[in-house]
Amino acid sequence: MTRRLILLFALAVGLAAVCTLAWSLAWQTGIDALRRNAAVRNDRTTAALKSTLERYESLPYLVGAHPLVQDVLADPKPNEVAQANRYLEDVNRHARATTTYIIRADGLCIAASNWRGPDSFVGVGYQFRPYFIEAAKGGVGRFFGIGTISHDPGYYISQPVRRNGKIVGVAVVKLNLEWFPGSDVSEPLLVTDDHGVIFLSSVNAWKYRTVRPLAADVVASIDETRQYARQDIAPLPVSVERVLEGGADIVRIGSGLRAPRYLETRRALGEPDWHLVTMSPVGPVLDAARNATIMTGFGYVSLCLLAFYWRMRRARVREVLRSRAMLQKAYAMLNDRVAERTADLSQANERLQREVAERTRTEAELRATQDELIQASKLAALGQMAAGITHELNQPLAALRSFSDNTRVFLERGQYDVAHENLEAIGSLTERMGKIVNQLKLFVGRAKPKSQRSPVARALHNALGLLGKRLEGVSVMLTVTDGDAASAPLDTHNDYPELVAQCEDLRLEQVLINLIGNALDAVAGTSAPRIAIDVRARPATIEIAVCDNGPGIPAEVMPRLFEPFFTTKEMGQGLGLGLAISSSIARDCGGTLAAHNAADDATNGTTSGGACFVLTLRRTRVNAALATANEHTTPPASGMQH
Repeated sequence: MTRRLILLFALAVGLAAVCTLAWSLAWQTGIDALRRNAAVRNDRTTAALKSTLERYESLPYLVGAHPLVQDVLADPKPNEVAQANRYLEDVNRHARATTTYIIRADGLCIAASNWRGPDSFVGVGYQFRPYFIEAAKGGVGRFFGIGTISHDPGYYISQPVRRNGKIVGVAVVKLNLEWFPGSDVSEPLLVTDDHGVIFLSSVNAWKYRTVRPLAADVVASIDETRQYARQDIAPLPVSVERVLEGGADIVRIGSGLRAPRYLETRRALGEPDWHLVTMSPVGPVLDAARNATIMTGFGYVSLCLLAFYWRMRRARVREVLRSRAMLQKAYAMLNDRVAERTADLSQANERLQREVAERTRTEAELRATQDELIQASKLAALGQMAAGITHELNQPLAALRSFSDNTRVFLERGQYDVAHENLEAIGSLTERMGKIVNQLKLFVGRAKPKSQRSPVARALHNALGLLGKRLEGVSVMLTVTDGDAASAPLDTHNDYPELVAQCEDLRLEQVLINLIGNALDAVAGTSAPRIAIDVRARPATIEIAVCDNGPGIPAEVMPRLFEPFFTTKEMGQGLGLGLAISSSIARDCGGTLAAHNAADDATNGTTSGGACFVLTLRRTRVNAALATANEHTTPPASGMQH
């Protein structure tokens, strides 16, 4: 019994010694690998950063050497300042810098590459910035900070601008270094300034934190120069656990046992006085050391167990044979189940293929049916249009035949006056037929309106001029209402430059001619026909209401009022396209066309109700120069009959 205890104690001591040795070797090997990788990463990153900074080091000097920049800083004339802005903009674009600008000797920026933008540096004072102070003294300014105007961090390089040996200003180039050092959170990389403030970091939560407490004068200097404006600079919770040789430390970020630990290595960049800090996680090294220790312990225990193996060989062989038999049986059962499952899956796959084929055939039949329905719908619409156009054109064609025959007879008799009247009638009938075809063309074409401005008063003047003969005997009242002001009479001979709608001139006149023509048709049978046209100007829209004292719109007609080819007029008096085309024009121009029956009031100028059509269009603000130009570019009026 005593010998067994001594043997077990010796084995335990040997196990502890072997595990300790394995832990030490694995830990040291992992730390050395981390340090080598960190050194390679530091070299690569430092070279990339210094290459970027050195590439732009001479750009402020070259900008300041330009005669235009020197002249502008010495005597900032407006035209030369504009040229300097464009020059800096071109230089900044070709150099691919963030911003390039020049500052006068008193600290005021007078020209910048971002002079066009809302965050332009032009007119801003930078006399408190260290890079300006250093360059104004004749040195080279290098500074990293957050912009006071753009609020974007950047690296500033400045050079003095000399003219005739005298410093007249400072040229500055701002570089955006947010791309550096990337976003690799697994191995954090950060850059600190000469005060120990982290201004570049792959971990956003560490940005603008300090690696060591700041003195009061340093905090005051940062606040005075607005280096990190609007940022609460607080210490990073870092604690050193172990100091290694070669300038490396094992540190812990945060508090508590679960706070991550890193191998911290530092590299000085030289000029500027920055430090590149690499944080290599120690967790993988700990895991590797732990795994190596465990594997070593298992190996040691395995070697110890080999001593007892010869005593258990027979029993183990029997156990292996028994286990092999059970495993073969399990494999056979598994193969049977796999075969059954494969058969089930094959049957299910066949059913699925049949369903897919059936669905494909059904979808093909559905598409064919849809194509037939679309074709039938097209043929039905074509039949409706053919019937309407045939009836509309039959009467003018018959009249043309009759007038042409009569004209030939009158010419043979020498009755030239009567023949001249017949020719005028033939011209009128031809114009009517052209308008009928033009209506259909406008409805089908649906041309997209251009972004044009149309004076409302001029469009009303042209529309009323075209309908002059039909307006004889009809009382027409024109009023205009602007904002909350009272209504006033509208004089169509004046252009009213403040009443401009966003619509093409010809299309607006076309809608007005159609609405006024419909109103004339509605009041044709009344004893005292009246039409009221009220232009209501609002801040963003213009409403044109055309109201009459006719019989109004029946309730059953109202839902179909704007349908194509729907009309309440007798056959031959219209195709039913006028209101459909007018509604389409209003929609294309970004407006609406609505209809309702007017009540008995004084706002619409009627005394017995009637129909009221309201055209709403977007209002366009124009200046005086554009309004004067519109007075000399009045297009000819055109319209249509309904």
